Amino acid sequence: MSTRRLEILRAIVDEYVATQEPVGSKSIADRAGLGISPATIRNEMAVLEDEGLITHPHTSAGRIPTDLGYRVFVDKLATVKPLSSAERRAIETFLEGALDLDDVVMRTVRLLADVTKQVAVVQYPSIVKSRVRHIELVLLMPTRLMIIFITDAGRIEQRIMEFTHDIPESFLVNLGTQLNQVITGARLLDVAEKLSGLLDSYSVSDRRDVGRIISMIIEMSMEKPEEKVVLAGTANLARFREDFTAQIHPILEALEEQVVLLRLLGDVTETVQVRIGHEQSEQNLRQTSLVTVGYGTGESALGALGVIGPTRMDYAGSIAAVSAVARYVGHYLNEGA
Repeated sequence: MSTRRLEILRAIVDEYVATQEPVGSKSIADRAGLGISPATIRNEMAVLEDEGLITHPHTSAGRIPTDLGYRVFVDKLATVKPLSSAERRAIETFLEGALDLDDVVMRTVRLLADVTKQVAVVQYPSIVKSRVRHIELVLLMPTRLMIIFITDAGRIEQRIMEFTHDIPESFLVNLGTQLNQVITGARLLDVAEKLSGLLDSYSVSDRRDVGRIISMIIEMSMEKPEEKVVLAGTANLARFREDFTAQIHPILEALEEQVVLLRLLGDVTETVQVRIGHEQSEQNLRQTSLVTVGYGTGESALGALGVIGPTRMDYAGSIAAVSAVARYVGHYLNEGA
């Protein structure tokens, strides 16, 4: 495809996203600054239409992008749109004061919906992919112990253990050091195996207490809350009601299903992915586009987030927003804030 036709396609997408009105050759000539006549633009638009990238919505002389046209736009033309200073400030400060992982997820999904004016979806970090960040043994009373279990996904678990005798502080300090040496950085799935030989290093008199503590830590590592996705901004779809030729209810019904949402985010990586219209696997979402990206603390994504909206969405802005938010969430989890 010639550079000139690509620039005309860009102009059509940009204007249609902004106005929701079919775009004509004169409009492109007047506004796009391409330096070519309306007659030349019309000829190039005819080629774009033959290639299935634009189409007539009705008898209007204007054209609108097809799903394939949006795909070419995203793959070849869309550049990451700079975030406004207000958007940057919002993203930089949205985790301030977050109390726990649930709070982080809820703040994230609300922020994404607000910044993009789309439906935002955020997947909880996968427990299967998580690793141990730290174990803390806190003596609350001489016979009462609190175990604090922290993962790199921001999950914090606490358990209280009661003993029939006093537990020396020095004993817990030594045990805590050994526990962290053995399992810090280990996958949760490997915790039991990592701790299997630790008991042998303790005297017979201490093994019962150590064994109880190790058993509790293994139990905490194996607990797997049901994977779930939260969303916000479904009311934003009403702003684009004219974009949906069919009823909007099937889209809303699909978004209410956790299984559907998990499937949408199931194969996401740390590279932004865009699914446009008929590229969506869910039948009821084929009038929408999905922009997703993974977030995490290392080489692999712990979870995913994204936005869903009409195919006439601001792809460059949406890509920038989900990328920025994912970076901040990953940074937050990595810092253990």
